[in-house]
Amino acid sequence: MKESLLLGAAFLATVGGVAIFRLVGRSARLMDVPNERSSHAEPKLRGGGIVIVLVCLVGYITASYLTGTPARWSYVAGAFIVASVSWLDDVYNLPAAVRFAAHGAAAATLIWSSGTVDSVFLPVAGYTFELGWLGTVGTFVWIVWLVNAYNFMDGIDGIAGGQAVVAGLAWGAFGYLTAEPLLHLFGLTVAFSSLGFLFHNWSPAAVFMGDVGSAFLGFTFAAMPLLITGNGSSHGGWLFPAAVCFVWLFVFDAAFTFARRVVKGETVWKAHRQHLYQRLVISGKPHRTVSLFYSAIASIVAAAFLLAFDFRGIAEILLLFLLVLSAVVVAAIALRKKV
Repeated sequence: MKESLLLGAAFLATVGGVAIFRLVGRSARLMDVPNERSSHAEPKLRGGGIVIVLVCLVGYITASYLTGTPARWSYVAGAFIVASVSWLDDVYNLPAAVRFAAHGAAAATLIWSSGTVDSVFLPVAGYTFELGWLGTVGTFVWIVWLVNAYNFMDGIDGIAGGQAVVAGLAWGAFGYLTAEPLLHLFGLTVAFSSLGFLFHNWSPAAVFMGDVGSAFLGFTFAAMPLLITGNGSSHGGWLFPAAVCFVWLFVFDAAFTFARRVVKGETVWKAHRQHLYQRLVISGKPHRTVSLFYSAIASIVAAAFLLAFDFRGIAEILLLFLLVLSAVVVAAIALRKKV
């Protein structure tokens, strides 16, 4: 009963909080004015993701109390660092070096107290790699990279919020399967808060989550493997594959686009409109269609991972097949004609 109240409160607090934000947040500094790289045609209010941050952090601490599970305060501290610098970036457009320094500090804070991903299990191959010292480097890079990748992928109405709903539900299910009550409840809290945000962000969006929301969600989903505190640790090799699969298309789109731009000799740190989801929009597909398409594939891949984790064997083969198929299909559709 208490868990249901928390999830309902997360949903309603986000719906109501963003409504209030829309009323009081219309300053010139928070208006996203369209430019040649934008996917919207009219100025829109950005920064509404601050409500997701507040609801989810309060929800995490509350879930810790309800489940009797110690909270990872290093996660709260790291999330606060990421959200703070991202809010300032939404308002003042901070230099990239400042943002990256903050992201690195947040990742280091989380790793220092919560550890790293020490092993990675490869489905189908049935082999677990022990990472040793590479685990520290890999975990740091993973956190910083996903913070920025999630931000890059938040470029059209509903896509980042939809992915957050799917990933949050998937982490909630994974926490249930691994007997991790805090991970279970927190994953669902993120999902319900993100669903509440979609009431204001679905196409045509009335407000954007901004860097404060997208960077926070990227940090949160990158940190999930480090929030395991008990029984789930026995499934350590599955944690990083879970983190990748639950945001699979975001990972693939961001990595594929980056590699493609490197091969073409482009300046990779400059803003652009070459992500696969952006190309789909430029080709004439509505925001809601592309966002639903990405969310549907995310749901299928997440479900396949949970089946593979629970049943192994042929379910692992199905997961691998769906990972490859979804990547090929999205790339083929997005690149089939020049835009």
